Amino acid sequence: MKVLVLYDYPPTPGGLATQGDLLYKGLLANGVDAHAAHVESTLEKEWYYNWFKPDIVVGTGYWGHTPQLVLHPRKHGIQGVPWLVADGYIANYQDVLNELPLILVTSNWVKEMYIRDGIKGDNIEVLPVGCDTENFKPYPKNHPKVLAVREALGISPEQQVILTIGGDAASKGGREVMEALAVTGIPLSDWKYVCKVWPQPRTIIQNHLDIELAQQLGIGKNVSFPTSIISRDFVPFLLGACDIYAAPSRLEGFGMLQVEAGACAKPVIGINAMGMLDTLIHGETAFMASVNQKIVINEVTLGTESGFEESKRIVFDEPRIVDYRADVNDIKESLIKLMTNPNLRKQMGEAGRQRALNHFDYRIVAKRFIEIINKRLDIY
Repeated sequence: MKVLVLYDYPPTPGGLATQGDLLYKGLLANGVDAHAAHVESTLEKEWYYNWFKPDIVVGTGYWGHTPQLVLHPRKHGIQGVPWLVADGYIANYQDVLNELPLILVTSNWVKEMYIRDGIKGDNIEVLPVGCDTENFKPYPKNHPKVLAVREALGISPEQQVILTIGGDAASKGGREVMEALAVTGIPLSDWKYVCKVWPQPRTIIQNHLDIELAQQLGIGKNVSFPTSIISRDFVPFLLGACDIYAAPSRLEGFGMLQVEAGACAKPVIGINAMGMLDTLIHGETAFMASVNQKIVINEVTLGTESGFEESKRIVFDEPRIVDYRADVNDIKESLIKLMTNPNLRKQMGEAGRQRALNHFDYRIVAKRFIEIINKRLDIY
Protein backbone atom coordinates (compact mmCIF):
# COMPACT_ATOMS: atom_id res chain seq x y z
CA MET A 1 0.00 0.00 0.00
CA LYS A 2 1.30 3.44 -0.97
CA VAL A 3 -0.31 6.42 0.76
CA LEU A 4 0.05 10.17 0.26
CA VAL A 5 -1.15 12.11 3.33
CA LEU A 6 -2.33 15.70 2.81
CA TYR A 7 -2.39 18.26 5.61
CA ASP A 8 -0.68 21.47 6.67
CA TYR A 9 2.81 20.03 6.13
CA PRO A 10 5.35 20.62 7.63
CA PRO A 11 2.97 20.56 10.59
CA THR A 12 1.85 23.69 12.37
CA PRO A 13 0.48 23.36 15.94
CA GLY A 14 -3.12 23.30 14.65
CA GLY A 15 -5.48 20.37 15.15
CA LEU A 16 -5.85 19.34 11.49
CA ALA A 17 -2.09 19.42 10.98
CA THR A 18 -1.51 17.30 14.08
CA GLN A 19 -4.23 14.89 12.97
CA GLY A 20 -2.55 14.38 9.58
CA ASP A 21 1.01 14.29 10.88
CA LEU A 22 0.31 11.60 13.45
CA LEU A 23 -1.40 9.44 10.82
CA TYR A 24 1.64 9.87 8.55
CA LYS A 25 4.03 8.91 11.36
CA GLY A 26 1.80 6.04 12.39
CA LEU A 27 1.74 4.65 8.86
CA LEU A 28 5.53 4.74 8.72
CA ALA A 29 5.69 2.99 12.11
CA ASN A 30 3.42 0.27 10.70
CA GLY A 31 5.68 -0.28 7.69
CA VAL A 32 3.51 1.49 5.12
CA ASP A 33 5.16 3.28 2.20
CA ALA A 34 3.88 6.81 2.87
CA HIS A 35 4.73 10.42 2.12
CA ALA A 36 3.25 13.72 3.26
CA ALA A 37 2.53 16.90 1.31
CA HIS A 38 0.88 20.23 2.00
CA VAL A 39 -2.81 20.08 1.18
CA GLU A 40 -2.62 23.37 -0.77
CA SER A 41 0.59 22.60 -2.69
CA THR A 42 -0.69 21.68 -6.16
CA LEU A 43 2.82 21.40 -7.60
CA GLU A 44 4.13 19.12 -4.88
CA LYS A 45 1.02 16.92 -4.88
CA GLU A 46 1.25 16.41 -8.64
CA TRP A 47 4.95 15.66 -8.26
CA TYR A 48 4.04 12.81 -5.88
CA TYR A 49 1.26 11.63 -8.16
CA ASN A 50 3.72 11.32 -11.04
CA TRP A 51 6.63 9.47 -9.43
CA PHE A 52 5.28 7.96 -6.20
CA LYS A 53 1.98 6.88 -7.77
CA PRO A 54 0.07 6.45 -4.50
CA ASP A 55 -2.74 3.92 -4.25
CA ILE A 56 -4.76 6.43 -2.25
CA VAL A 57 -4.55 10.03 -1.08
CA VAL A 58 -5.89 10.70 2.41
CA GLY A 59 -6.25 14.26 3.69
CA THR A 60 -7.53 16.06 6.76
CA GLY A 61 -10.09 18.85 6.62
CA TYR A 62 -13.79 19.60 6.69
CA TRP A 63 -16.34 19.24 3.87
CA GLY A 64 -15.26 22.57 2.36
CA HIS A 65 -11.88 21.01 1.53
CA THR A 66 -13.48 18.54 -0.92
CA PRO A 67 -11.76 20.20 -3.94
CA GLN A 68 -8.31 19.64 -2.43
CA LEU A 69 -8.96 16.24 -0.83
CA VAL A 70 -11.16 14.55 -3.44
CA LEU A 71 -11.44 16.43 -6.74
CA HIS A 72 -7.75 17.17 -7.26
CA PRO A 73 -6.48 13.58 -6.86
CA ARG A 74 -9.46 12.33 -8.87
CA LYS A 75 -8.41 14.54 -11.78
CA HIS A 76 -5.15 12.61 -11.79
CA GLY A 77 -6.78 9.18 -11.59
CA ILE A 78 -6.13 8.63 -7.89
CA GLN A 79 -8.67 7.75 -5.19
CA GLY A 80 -9.06 10.44 -2.54
CA VAL A 81 -10.12 9.45 0.98
CA PRO A 82 -11.11 12.52 3.00
CA TRP A 83 -10.72 12.34 6.79
CA LEU A 84 -13.23 14.93 7.87
CA VAL A 85 -14.26 17.00 10.85
CA ALA A 86 -17.59 18.83 11.11
CA ASP A 87 -18.28 22.52 11.64
CA GLY A 88 -21.96 22.26 12.54
CA TYR A 89 -23.54 22.06 9.08
CA ILE A 90 -22.55 20.41 5.78
CA ALA A 91 -23.79 22.78 3.10
CA ASN A 92 -22.15 21.62 -0.14
CA TYR A 93 -20.44 18.79 -2.07
CA GLN A 94 -23.03 16.16 -1.07
CA ASP A 95 -23.05 14.74 -4.62
CA VAL A 96 -19.25 14.42 -4.74
CA LEU A 97 -19.00 12.90 -1.28
CA ASN A 98 -21.82 10.45 -1.93
CA GLU A 99 -19.92 9.08 -4.94
CA LEU A 100 -16.97 8.06 -2.77
CA PRO A 101 -16.44 4.46 -1.69
CA LEU A 102 -15.02 5.64 1.65
CA ILE A 103 -15.18 8.73 3.87
CA LEU A 104 -13.38 8.85 7.21
CA VAL A 105 -14.67 11.00 10.07
CA THR A 106 -13.20 11.67 13.50
CA SER A 107 -16.15 10.61 15.70
CA ASN A 108 -19.59 9.08 15.69
CA TRP A 109 -21.06 12.55 16.27
CA VAL A 110 -19.35 13.85 13.11
CA LYS A 111 -20.79 10.88 11.23
CA GLU A 112 -24.27 11.79 12.51
CA MET A 113 -23.83 15.39 11.30
CA TYR A 114 -22.86 14.26 7.79
CA ILE A 115 -25.77 11.83 7.57
CA ARG A 116 -28.16 14.50 8.85
CA ASP A 117 -27.02 16.85 6.10
CA GLY A 118 -27.35 14.48 3.16
CA ILE A 119 -24.32 12.17 3.13
CA LYS A 120 -24.99 8.43 2.90
CA GLY A 121 -23.81 6.64 6.03
CA ASP A 122 -22.92 3.32 4.39
CA ASN A 123 -19.47 4.45 3.29
CA ILE A 124 -18.57 6.50 6.38
CA GLU A 125 -16.08 4.97 8.82
CA VAL A 126 -15.05 6.50 12.15
CA LEU A 127 -11.30 6.89 12.68
CA PRO A 128 -10.28 8.78 15.84
CA VAL A 129 -7.44 11.27 15.92
CA GLY A 130 -4.19 9.79 17.17
CA CYS A 131 -2.22 10.81 20.23
CA ASP A 132 1.55 10.78 20.63
CA THR A 133 1.62 8.96 23.96
CA GLU A 134 5.43 9.01 24.06
CA ASN A 135 5.51 12.81 24.28
CA PHE A 136 2.14 13.28 25.97
CA LYS A 137 2.85 11.44 29.20
CA PRO A 138 2.76 12.13 32.95
CA TYR A 139 5.42 14.42 34.40
CA PRO A 140 6.03 14.88 38.14
CA LYS A 141 5.13 18.27 39.55
CA ASN A 142 8.79 18.84 40.48
CA HIS A 143 10.02 18.25 36.93
CA PRO A 144 12.11 21.33 36.06
CA LYS A 145 10.23 21.99 32.82
CA VAL A 146 6.87 21.77 34.61
CA LEU A 147 8.09 24.06 37.39
CA ALA A 148 9.29 26.52 34.74
CA VAL A 149 5.83 26.56 33.11
CA ARG A 150 4.14 27.29 36.43
CA GLU A 151 6.63 30.05 37.18
CA ALA A 152 6.09 31.60 33.75
CA LEU A 153 2.32 31.58 34.37
CA GLY A 154 2.71 33.19 37.81
CA ILE A 155 1.35 30.19 39.70
CA SER A 156 2.40 29.71 43.30
CA PRO A 157 3.59 26.23 44.37
CA GLU A 158 0.52 25.53 46.48
CA GLN A 159 -2.09 26.62 43.94
CA GLN A 160 -4.15 24.13 41.98
CA VAL A 161 -4.37 24.87 38.28
CA ILE A 162 -7.43 24.38 36.12
CA LEU A 163 -6.43 24.58 32.46
CA THR A 164 -8.27 25.14 29.18
CA ILE A 165 -6.51 25.29 25.80
CA GLY A 166 -8.18 26.53 22.62
CA GLY A 167 -8.41 29.13 19.90
CA ASP A 168 -10.43 31.09 22.46
CA ALA A 169 -11.64 30.06 25.89
CA ALA A 170 -15.37 30.52 25.32
CA SER A 171 -15.56 27.96 22.49
CA LYS A 172 -14.04 25.39 24.85
CA GLY A 173 -16.60 26.10 27.56
CA GLY A 174 -14.41 28.54 29.46
CA ARG A 175 -17.24 30.89 30.40
CA GLU A 176 -19.21 28.02 31.91
CA VAL A 177 -16.09 26.93 33.84
CA MET A 178 -15.64 30.47 35.21
CA GLU A 179 -19.26 30.61 36.32
CA ALA A 180 -18.79 27.28 38.09
CA LEU A 181 -15.52 28.32 39.75
CA ALA A 182 -17.19 31.44 41.12
CA VAL A 183 -19.64 29.36 43.16
CA THR A 184 -17.49 26.40 44.32
CA GLY A 185 -16.81 28.01 47.69
CA ILE A 186 -13.11 27.07 47.41
CA PRO A 187 -10.86 29.99 48.52
CA LEU A 188 -9.32 31.98 45.69
CA SER A 189 -5.87 31.53 47.21
CA ASP A 190 -6.10 27.81 46.47
CA TRP A 191 -6.54 27.86 42.68
CA LYS A 192 -5.88 29.59 39.38
CA TYR A 193 -7.72 29.16 36.09
CA VAL A 194 -5.45 29.40 33.02
CA CYS A 195 -6.99 29.77 29.56
CA LYS A 196 -4.23 29.31 26.99
CA VAL A 197 -5.54 30.89 23.79
CA TRP A 198 -4.17 31.66 20.33
CA PRO A 199 -3.31 35.11 18.93
CA GLN A 200 -6.00 35.93 16.38
CA PRO A 201 -8.52 38.77 15.96
CA ARG A 202 -11.53 36.85 17.25
CA THR A 203 -9.54 35.79 20.33
CA ILE A 204 -8.75 39.39 21.23
CA ILE A 205 -12.42 40.31 21.11
CA GLN A 206 -13.50 37.22 23.05
CA ASN A 207 -10.76 37.69 25.66
CA HIS A 208 -12.13 41.14 26.52
CA LEU A 209 -15.60 39.71 27.00
CA ASP A 210 -14.28 36.81 29.09
CA ILE A 211 -12.12 39.06 31.27
CA GLU A 212 -15.17 41.23 31.91
CA LEU A 213 -17.12 38.16 32.97
CA ALA A 214 -14.34 37.05 35.33
CA GLN A 215 -14.33 40.50 36.94
CA GLN A 216 -18.12 40.48 37.29
CA LEU A 217 -17.93 37.06 38.93
CA GLY A 218 -15.31 38.30 41.40
CA ILE A 219 -12.59 35.89 40.25
CA GLY A 220 -10.66 38.19 37.91
CA LYS A 221 -7.39 37.93 39.83
CA ASN A 222 -7.46 34.15 39.56
CA VAL A 223 -8.12 33.89 35.82
CA SER A 224 -5.49 34.48 33.14
CA PHE A 225 -5.53 34.38 29.35
CA PRO A 226 -1.95 33.85 28.14
CA THR A 227 -2.07 34.51 24.40
CA SER A 228 0.85 33.26 22.34
CA ILE A 229 1.89 30.78 19.69
CA ILE A 230 3.25 27.58 21.20
CA SER A 231 4.70 24.43 19.70
CA ARG A 232 3.30 20.94 20.11
CA ASP A 233 6.48 20.10 22.06
CA PHE A 234 5.49 22.60 24.75
CA VAL A 235 1.93 21.37 25.27
CA PRO A 236 2.80 18.23 27.34
CA PHE A 237 4.58 20.42 29.90
CA LEU A 238 1.72 22.92 29.93
CA LEU A 239 -0.65 20.04 30.64
CA GLY A 240 1.83 18.73 33.20
CA ALA A 241 1.57 22.03 35.06
CA CYS A 242 -2.19 21.68 35.62
CA ASP A 243 -4.21 19.60 38.06
CA ILE A 244 -7.47 19.49 36.10
CA TYR A 245 -8.10 19.93 32.40
CA ALA A 246 -11.48 21.57 31.87
CA ALA A 247 -13.02 21.85 28.40
CA PRO A 248 -16.80 21.30 28.31
CA SER A 249 -16.67 22.58 24.75
CA ARG A 250 -19.50 24.28 22.93
CA LEU A 251 -18.61 22.53 19.66
CA GLU A 252 -16.20 19.59 19.56
CA GLY A 253 -16.04 17.01 16.82
CA PHE A 254 -13.36 14.97 18.58
CA GLY A 255 -11.57 16.68 21.47
CA MET A 256 -7.87 16.15 20.84
CA LEU A 257 -6.72 18.12 23.90
CA GLN A 258 -9.02 16.14 26.17
CA VAL A 259 -7.36 12.92 24.96
CA GLU A 260 -3.89 14.44 25.32
CA ALA A 261 -4.71 15.62 28.85
CA GLY A 262 -5.74 12.05 29.66
CA ALA A 263 -2.47 10.78 28.18
CA CYS A 264 -0.71 13.15 30.61
CA ALA A 265 -2.72 11.55 33.46
CA LYS A 266 -4.91 14.57 34.09
CA PRO A 267 -8.60 14.25 34.99
CA VAL A 268 -10.87 15.99 32.50
CA ILE A 269 -14.11 17.92 32.75
CA GLY A 270 -16.07 17.69 29.50
CA ILE A 271 -19.62 17.75 28.22
CA ASN A 272 -21.86 14.76 27.63
CA ALA A 273 -22.20 15.39 23.90
CA MET A 274 -20.47 15.38 20.51
CA GLY A 275 -17.03 13.85 20.04
CA MET A 276 -16.43 13.51 23.78
CA LEU A 277 -18.93 10.67 23.85
CA ASP A 278 -16.23 8.67 22.02
CA THR A 279 -13.17 9.88 23.91
CA LEU A 280 -14.15 10.25 27.58
CA ILE A 281 -15.72 7.86 30.09
CA HIS A 282 -17.86 9.61 32.68
CA GLY A 283 -16.80 8.84 36.23
CA GLU A 284 -13.70 6.97 35.09
CA THR A 285 -11.48 9.26 32.99
CA ALA A 286 -13.61 12.41 33.21
CA PHE A 287 -16.67 14.11 34.58
CA MET A 288 -19.01 14.98 31.72
CA ALA A 289 -21.45 17.77 32.45
CA SER A 290 -24.93 17.42 31.06
CA VAL A 291 -26.12 19.64 28.22
CA ASN A 292 -27.96 22.67 29.55
CA GLN A 293 -28.72 24.36 26.24
CA LYS A 294 -28.60 23.66 22.52
CA ILE A 295 -28.08 26.66 20.25
CA VAL A 296 -30.00 26.36 16.98
CA ILE A 297 -30.09 28.41 13.79
CA ASN A 298 -32.71 28.58 11.05
CA GLU A 299 -30.50 29.68 8.16
CA VAL A 300 -26.90 30.24 7.13
CA THR A 301 -25.11 32.32 4.49
CA LEU A 302 -21.97 30.84 2.94
CA GLY A 303 -19.61 31.90 0.17
CA THR A 304 -16.55 30.91 -1.83
CA GLU A 305 -14.89 29.23 1.17
CA SER A 306 -17.64 26.61 0.92
CA GLY A 307 -17.48 26.12 -2.84
CA PHE A 308 -20.20 28.59 -3.83
CA GLU A 309 -19.48 31.17 -6.52
CA GLU A 310 -21.11 33.91 -4.46
CA SER A 311 -22.86 34.29 -1.13
CA LYS A 312 -25.62 31.72 -0.80
CA ARG A 313 -28.41 31.88 1.77
CA ILE A 314 -29.67 28.50 2.93
CA VAL A 315 -32.88 28.22 4.93
CA PHE A 316 -33.27 24.96 6.83
CA ASP A 317 -36.40 22.82 6.78
CA GLU A 318 -35.69 22.18 10.45
CA PRO A 319 -33.46 24.26 12.77
CA ARG A 320 -29.88 23.01 13.06
CA ILE A 321 -27.98 22.64 16.35
CA VAL A 322 -24.69 24.51 15.98
CA ASP A 323 -23.58 24.93 19.59
CA TYR A 324 -23.99 23.40 23.04
CA ARG A 325 -23.77 24.81 26.56
CA ALA A 326 -22.75 22.63 29.51
CA ASP A 327 -24.65 22.68 32.80
CA VAL A 328 -22.79 25.02 35.18
CA ASN A 329 -23.98 23.23 38.30
CA ASP A 330 -22.61 19.93 36.98
CA ILE A 331 -19.26 21.61 36.29
CA LYS A 332 -19.27 23.07 39.80
CA GLU A 333 -19.90 19.68 41.42
CA SER A 334 -17.15 18.10 39.30
CA LEU A 335 -14.67 20.82 40.23
CA ILE A 336 -15.42 20.44 43.94
CA LYS A 337 -14.91 16.67 43.78
CA LEU A 338 -11.62 16.96 41.94
CA MET A 339 -10.21 20.00 43.72
CA THR A 340 -10.82 18.52 47.18
CA ASN A 341 -9.72 14.95 46.47
CA PRO A 342 -6.14 14.41 45.22
CA ASN A 343 -6.61 10.63 45.23
CA LEU A 344 -9.56 10.96 42.86
CA ARG A 345 -7.51 13.19 40.56
CA LYS A 346 -4.75 10.57 40.53
CA GLN A 347 -7.18 7.69 39.94
CA MET A 348 -8.98 9.39 37.05
CA GLY A 349 -5.71 10.59 35.56
CA GLU A 350 -4.28 7.08 35.53
CA ALA A 351 -7.45 5.78 33.87
CA GLY A 352 -7.20 8.52 31.23
CA ARG A 353 -3.61 7.57 30.54
CA GLN A 354 -4.52 3.91 30.08
CA ARG A 355 -7.41 4.78 27.78
CA ALA A 356 -5.15 6.92 25.60
CA LEU A 357 -2.61 4.09 25.37
CA ASN A 358 -5.22 1.48 24.51
CA HIS A 359 -7.40 3.40 22.06
CA PHE A 360 -5.75 6.59 20.76
CA ASP A 361 -2.02 5.98 20.41
CA TYR A 362 -1.17 7.16 16.89
CA ARG A 363 0.26 3.77 15.90
CA ILE A 364 -2.97 2.03 16.92
CA VAL A 365 -4.99 4.59 14.94
CA ALA A 366 -2.77 4.06 11.88
CA LYS A 367 -3.23 0.29 12.20
CA ARG A 368 -6.97 0.82 12.25
CA PHE A 369 -6.65 3.01 9.13
CA ILE A 370 -4.81 0.20 7.35
CA GLU A 371 -7.52 -2.29 8.32
CA ILE A 372 -10.25 0.02 6.99
CA ILE A 373 -8.44 0.52 3.67
CA ASN A 374 -7.84 -3.22 3.31
CA LYS A 375 -11.48 -4.01 3.99
CA ARG A 376 -13.27 -1.17 2.21
CA LEU A 377 -11.00 -0.54 -0.78
CA ASP A 378 -9.24 -3.91 -1.11
CA ILE A 379 -5.84 -2.20 -1.10
CA TYR A 380 -2.94 -3.92 0.67
